[in-house]
Amino acid sequence: MKRLAIGLVAALGLSGAALAQSLPTVSGTVEKVDAGAGKITIEHGPIPNLDMDAMTMVFRAQDPALLKGLKAGDKVQFTADRVNGQISVTSIKKGS
Repeated sequence: MKRLAIGLVAALGLSGAALAQSLPTVSGTVEKVDAGAGKITIEHGPIPNLDMDAMTMVFRAQDPALLKGLKAGDKVQFTADRVNGQISVTSIKKGS
């Protein structure tokens, strides 16, 4: 099954980066960063691809390096998706 999925992605000419770029960008404000645990708490707007309303929640960072330089109070733009069954931030940058 995994080979089929990889083959399908390859056949469509999509990379992991291309898939991440297709996710909606969400605005939010960082409430807390726990770099040691690879988690970030964000007050955010709706996340359409996850059918999620606006709320404050803790996300796992897909890559802990994404959290570098972020602190409480930062305005951010981010993407989130289910990664290995967990809702995770897949990209994030400072800015409103």
